[in-house]
Parts: sequence; C-alpha cells; structure tokens
Amino acid sequence: MWTLASLDDVARIASALPEVREDDRRGSRIWIVANKTFAWERPFTKADIKRFGNATPPDGPILGLRVSSLEEKDVVLMSHRRGFFTIPHFDGFAAVLIQLNRVTKRGLREAITDAWSAMAPPKLAAEFWRSGRGK
Repeated sequence: MWTLASLDDVARIASALPEVREDDRRGSRIWIVANKTFAWERPFTKADIKRFGNATPPDGPILGLRVSSLEEKDVVLMSHRRGFFTIPHFDGFAAVLIQLNRVTKRGLREAITDAWSAMAPPKLAAEFWRSGRGK
C-alpha cells in the first residue's frame, strides 16, 4: 500500500536537496535553487476555477513543478501519472501541477527531484546525480 503526499512532504523532500531555500510568495510556499523557483504551492485563482466550467476542480493542495522543457511537460502529461495535470493558464509554460492528495510520496519525490534538476545549475545537478543521492 502507498501513502499520499502533503505539503509537509514537499517541504521535507525539497529542503533535502542541495542549496534549496524555502520562501513565501503571496502567502504560498515556494522552493528555490540558484534564485529559480522549481516548486510552489499553487492554489486555484477565481479565474482558474471559472475556466473549469461545469467540471469540478481538483481538490486539496496543488503543487506547481517546473519541468525541463515543453516536450518534457508533454511526456509527463501523456504518461497519465496519477495526480499530474495542467490548466490553460500553464499553456506554453514548462511546468505541471500535482494534486497532492492523489500522488504517492515516491512519485512526488521523483517529480520534485526532476524539477530541482531542471532549475539547478548544471554543475550542481551533475554532482548530485553522480553522488547517488538522486536514486
């Protein structure tokens, strides 16, 4: 059996990565490496909710994560990983959203580590992966 993820899990996983700092943007938590945000709490705005129309928006905490490219975003979304999705506001932006109450902690760890790698300086990311910590 697997357990679902929370924002506390996000903080624990992200903060364990090299040179990460947590900050606050407009009342939401964000995680930064090399002055680049790679993960952020992403509550839906009124405009987001309106765009869902008659569909029910995903519930629970939502996390935004950077990906390395729009092609990578397509790969992630086409894999139909549980809890991963996007919204029209993110069209043309190399990032995905995760419904935390639908993703496993293992899936979350992998996604956060990939997001960190996409935004970390190449030398730092290479050292991290060579060290075996990214397993």
